[in-house]
Amino acid sequence: MKDLTNNVDIRRAISPVVVSDNTPQVSQVIDLHGYRSATFAIAIGAVADADTTFAVLLEDSDYSDSFFASVPDADLLGTELLAGFQFDDDNEVRKLGYVGAKRYLRLTITPSGNSGAANIAALAILGHPLLWPVA
Repeated sequence: MKDLTNNVDIRRAISPVVVSDNTPQVSQVIDLHGYRSATFAIAIGAVADADTTFAVLLEDSDYSDSFFASVPDADLLGTELLAGFQFDDDNEVRKLGYVGAKRYLRLTITPSGNSGAANIAALAILGHPLLWPVA
């Protein structure tokens, strides 16, 4: 059966925001309880500054509020470098997957050289549920 809807859960990571400086945008803490994988979808709207870049960092932890560390490359599907974007990536989407063993995830998008308005948002798509179907 072709059924993605009952096999994933979608969580808000970073609500749509206009970033007009170099302040890092840190996601909600994503709890993977009941799931074995996650994919972050990063939506990029208009980026006004002509030389800005955005670095992406994924961190994991066994605790919901502390001890976050960079995810080892072996636990990533894709790379943080490829999930990053820059001034000429208007209206594009990036993705970054996680298959590690930690329970909690946090995504950070950090602008550099940004003095204009940049629209971004991110969702966490949780997959490989332990109980199916997903409500």
